[in-house]
Parts: sequence; C-alpha cells; structure tokens
Amino acid sequence: MTQFPKSPAEVTAPWLEDRLRSSGALGEGRITGVEWVSIGTGQVGDTARFTLTYEPAGAGPATVAAKFASTDATSRSTAAMFGLYRKEVNFYRELAPNIDVRTAKIYGSELTEDGADFILLFEDLGPCRGGNQLAGCTLEDARHGVRQAAALHAPTWNAPWLAEAPWLQPAPGTQEQMIALYPQAQAIFRERYADTLEPEMMAVCEQLNDLIDIYFTRLPTDFSVTHGDYRLDNMLFDVRGGENPIAVVDWQTTGIGCPLNDLGYFLGCGIGSAVRRPHEDELIELYCAEMTRRGVPLTRADIWDRYRVGALHGVSTAVFSAAFVVRTERGDANFLSMARNSCELCLDHDSIGALKRLTETV
Repeated sequence: MTQFPKSPAEVTAPWLEDRLRSSGALGEGRITGVEWVSIGTGQVGDTARFTLTYEPAGAGPATVAAKFASTDATSRSTAAMFGLYRKEVNFYRELAPNIDVRTAKIYGSELTEDGADFILLFEDLGPCRGGNQLAGCTLEDARHGVRQAAALHAPTWNAPWLAEAPWLQPAPGTQEQMIALYPQAQAIFRERYADTLEPEMMAVCEQLNDLIDIYFTRLPTDFSVTHGDYRLDNMLFDVRGGENPIAVVDWQTTGIGCPLNDLGYFLGCGIGSAVRRPHEDELIELYCAEMTRRGVPLTRADIWDRYRVGALHGVSTAVFSAAFVVRTERGDANFLSMARNSCELCLDHDSIGALKRLTETV
C-alpha cells in the first residue's frame, strides 16, 4: 500500500513536490519551505492550508490546501462506516472533471483500502468568503447556490451510468443501518435539544422518526448525483478574489438520490427562512430555468411535492449528525440552525403530509 501523509504535520516538501510535479503544477523548481495552518469548520474531516516557498521563487503555487480524515475517533469511525472518505476521493477523481460545478482542482489523492484514511491535495481557493450556516447569506449567494445545484443535477439526471459507478453506491447495509440507528439518534437529539428547539419543530423531528422506514426506503421517480450536504458551510463565495462567484466543497456525502433533496435542503436548512420565505418562488423558478437550460425541462409543478419532501433531508441530517459526530459548541449551534430552518420549511409546506402522500403513490 502506498504510504501517504495522514495529518498536516506529516506532509513533507518531497511529497508535495512529487504531487505538484505529477499534476503539472510544478516544473523543475524545488520546495524549500512548508508551513501550515488549520482552516474550515468540518466535523468529519480536517483541512489545512500550506504556504510554500520555492527555489527559484514562484516556481509553483504559493499556497495549496489538503484534507485529511478527522482526528476524532467518533467522526472517523462514522465516516468509515458510511464510506464518506471513499466517496469524496472518488468524486474528485471521477466526476468533478466532467461536470460544470466549480470545485477545487486536485493535485493528488490517496485512500487506504479500508477507507478510514485519505488525503486530498488541491488548489487553494482563497482569497474567498466562506459560507456560514449561522450567519446566513444574501439573496445573490442563494442564487449562486441554486445555479450550482442545477449544474450538478442536470448532467447526471437519470444517467444510465449511475448504477454502474461503484463509488456512488451506498455501502452494503447502509439503509438498514440508518433505519436501525435513527431512533437512537432522535433520542439523543431530543435529550440534548428539547429545551432549546421550539416544541412544534421538535414535533416535526418526532414525526419523521415515526416514519423513518418509509423515509429511507422510498424510491424517487428521478435520480441524479446529489451533494447530500448542500448548505452554506460547504460553499465558498468570491473565489480566488472574485475570479468565480462560488465553489462547492465537502463532497463526502455524494451519492445517488432524488435531486430535489439538495434543493429542499439548501432552501430549508441552508439559507434560512429570512431569505427563503420572501424569495422562495423566485429561487425555485431559477432552479427549473437552469435545469431546462441544461437540457432537463422542469416546472415548479413537476418538482413541488418532491421539493417539500426534500426539506426533510435537513431534519434527518441534523438529527443523525448531531448524534454521531464529535460534539462541539459550534456543532450544537449548527445542528440547531439546520433543524430549525428545515422544520420551518416543513411546517410552511406540510412536508410530513407530502411524505405520506408520496409513499401512497409509489
């Protein structure tokens, strides 16, 4: 098995030189200095920025970024169980070069056979403005997010090769594990946040828990590649000093599913009700227009019920993630924000009722 750095402190100048040279980012120059700092707020993976000096000066990129498995044992084991690191590595290897989504260019990637350790070495997208789940976003940021969702969904919409891509398939037994573990996650979520999350919103969480078998076993009428965690913390804005308006990161939850999960998730837990409620119709119409422009004709009527159900993805993600990743103060605030925003959309549009009706027609 190829040896590779499993933490920022293990990254060496020779290793970086080899990867940058192999990717065409470095010619005959040599790296003479490496310094790093942690960046990002991910709870399942750790990311660092490396500042490099060269001989001759300027021979390669001044900074690069790298992502590693989490140092927290709980987060790492959850990621390995559900194949999250394997999915992200293979997304960058297999799909990113073939879709019109702005992602970081990859200089190198490695993954252990058991999927418990990895490294992704990619371009530094800074200077940029990191999306912040707790701070919310502007309407223009939300528009950029919707356009990028369509850029992912349209080229993979009902694509025949989806069933033939091993890395996109869920790990064996994943559905059964989710169904079995979800009531435990809801119990932890209830105990932890019952005094903080509004009762009517906790009631949505409880109702979803009661329907969890139906929720996880329902079969979408249309499939695409989905991001799976499509919210502000996984987006960068004004990338490389305004060179691009947005880039999408953190592809560990990539999979095959209903594309409206990403939209419902983003407009629900992602941007929050302050932006969503006055602009929801516009953003849904923008998604349909972008999908149509990219060759998948859609109207609001085509997607409305699936969008309503898609908002429940924010509820389930908040509940499950809160229970099975390392607990932090920011994490608590983040999961509460995700749950609150998602539940508000679900209550606005009776997402639980939509889930029940969808299952009656499947």
